[in-house]
Amino acid sequence: MFMQSNPFSRIALVALCSLSAAFAGGEGWTSDFEAAKKQAAEQKKDLLIDFTGSDWCGWCIKLNDEVFQKDAFKAGVKDKFVPVEIDFPQDEKKISEATRKQNETLQEKYAIQGFPTVLLADADGKPFAATGYEEGGAEAYVANLEKLRGNKAKRDEAFALAAKAEGVEKAKQYVAALKAMGLEDEVVANFYGDIVEQIKKADPKDETGFAKQLEQKAKLAKFEEDLNGFAEKQDHEGALKFVEKTLAEGGFEGEAKQQVALTKAMILAHARKYDEAIQAVDAAKAIAPDSEIGQQTGMMKARLEEMKKAPAGAEESAEGEPENGKQPEPTKPEEKKGEEKK
Repeated sequence: MFMQSNPFSRIALVALCSLSAAFAGGEGWTSDFEAAKKQAAEQKKDLLIDFTGSDWCGWCIKLNDEVFQKDAFKAGVKDKFVPVEIDFPQDEKKISEATRKQNETLQEKYAIQGFPTVLLADADGKPFAATGYEEGGAEAYVANLEKLRGNKAKRDEAFALAAKAEGVEKAKQYVAALKAMGLEDEVVANFYGDIVEQIKKADPKDETGFAKQLEQKAKLAKFEEDLNGFAEKQDHEGALKFVEKTLAEGGFEGEAKQQVALTKAMILAHARKYDEAIQAVDAAKAIAPDSEIGQQTGMMKARLEEMKKAPAGAEESAEGEPENGKQPEPTKPEEKKGEEKK
């Protein structure tokens, strides 16, 4: 691909190895999602949903061995979570047909891109936080889960305040709640679509900027879709012209425009035009120097400088290695194996 895809389109399937087989996470885990929700409601617990590829995904295996199998983890979650193992083993004989159908529904609903993805959700299955593999062992992992569990309290508090407010203030409270959870847009749309509509209704003039942000993200998704058509044909020249045309036409602002501009650098890097790629990175940074993307352009420039000096055929991708749960190219839903991610 010419650009790093946003991690909105995810993939995962639930697996039940066999009625007699143990779950990778050990005792206490289940793959029956509806039963897990019922148990969580009865015991006033949250759901800890692990999307995994237990027999092929290296980071999933590390997470299981370093965290889930440890007594510190088991003790730390037993009174707060119902653990649900959403496994997608390479050996499809381990999956029943009923489980496979359940898995496909969950894969789409939770928009899972890669493995491992760990979601925290309330007893109704509404997610309020997401994580993946984390270094540090079981105790550190449990501490992070406890921190993420606070997202639900922030969500519920903001929702309660919004219910009492009117107009823009109502919209602000709802926006704060959605931001506090840090979920991907597709997940928000799937589980909090009613809240999104209430924000738009309460803030018709878009004083919060929420509607504009949604519009920008939708346009960016369409841009990526169109750009991928050039990527599939390895048409660097066509892709470059498309990006330049998009930038010239306007319509993107801030970080969205910055991301579009950075694709020009990626295309030039693929074409081994490193000097031009470096100039493109500088131009992208100038759009929003203090944004998260803008602050990362220094690393990108350094990588391009390394690639420029490397012998022919030894160049690395300008995008570098994926970090903690970020995978540059999501697997399409129909491709069962999925993507491994850290």
